[in-house]
Amino acid sequence: MHVLDFIIVNSLLFLTVIHSLRYFYTASSGVPDFPSYVSVGLVDDVQISYCDSRTNINVPKQEWMKEVSSEHPNYWEEETATCLGKQQVFKANIEIAKQRFKQTGGVHVYQQMYGCEWDDETGEVKGYDQIGYDGEDFLFLDLQTLTWIAPVQQAVITKNKWDNNRAAIENERSYLTQTCPEWLKKYLSYGRTIKERHFIYSPDLPSVSILQKSSSSPISCFATGFYPNRAEMFWSIDRVEIHDGVNRGEILPNNDGTFQMTVDIDLSSVPPEDWTNYECVFQFSGISIFHRLENPKRNNEGVLIFLLFLYEKFSIGTVNYSFFYILNFYF
Repeated sequence: MHVLDFIIVNSLLFLTVIHSLRYFYTASSGVPDFPSYVSVGLVDDVQISYCDSRTNINVPKQEWMKEVSSEHPNYWEEETATCLGKQQVFKANIEIAKQRFKQTGGVHVYQQMYGCEWDDETGEVKGYDQIGYDGEDFLFLDLQTLTWIAPVQQAVITKNKWDNNRAAIENERSYLTQTCPEWLKKYLSYGRTIKERHFIYSPDLPSVSILQKSSSSPISCFATGFYPNRAEMFWSIDRVEIHDGVNRGEILPNNDGTFQMTVDIDLSSVPPEDWTNYECVFQFSGISIFHRLENPKRNNEGVLIFLLFLYEKFSIGTVNYSFFYILNFYF
């Protein structure tokens, strides 16, 4: 093994972070030993709520989601009522879809995904409502034209019916572009409060490390403990991103609700004296941190040394919030 010495250069750059609030509703028929209805809520791809047709109770999946009850005591009762109401809607819709596709038995799945994205730098908001059946697009809402788009002929009847209900479309536009991002910011404020407590009092602080298993293996830039999962990491030369010999891993969840990622680079064909041209760049929440390599050196024990450091955090300001509601549409 080699011991790698590094020069750390810190530099601040603004990085836009796009947050998301999404809900997934799934109804199925013909699937044994599986709930006929499941709903899941996610903030920045972290699960925040769960309900299914077996438990019939909507429950928080993150400790910080329990904070909602302090401001809205009936929140989880209302979410449970929504779960029960959605079940009836989806049960009816999947049967109607089977009739339109001239299906009788077999396994069939009806899904809805809707929610919003919020750019915390520009304030831009995007909303979406998409419906699928048996793994294919069935209907989706175009917020620019405020009309429903039917990719398949079997959905045209529903499109025409829903397009004629202008009050319902306007209510959904209001939810997706106003109410949804307001609740997203609220959830983020709850989560960030808990995370900041963790970062301040926990010894397991978020870190970025440079690792190499052996002299012939790729060099890994490894980041862990960051939240939310909107981060970028890459290798560069003279602050220009490079792609040759780079293998970018996915952002993966940790058990504590934070995230990790790895980006490898193969420098086996690069002379050691040229390693100083390479640096790992980690970008998160408005900052960029640069790690420049130095010439590799071997120590007597052959143990790899890696460096840990902290990244800066950002916070969300106070906002005014509206109550959450869900629109139920029948075909």
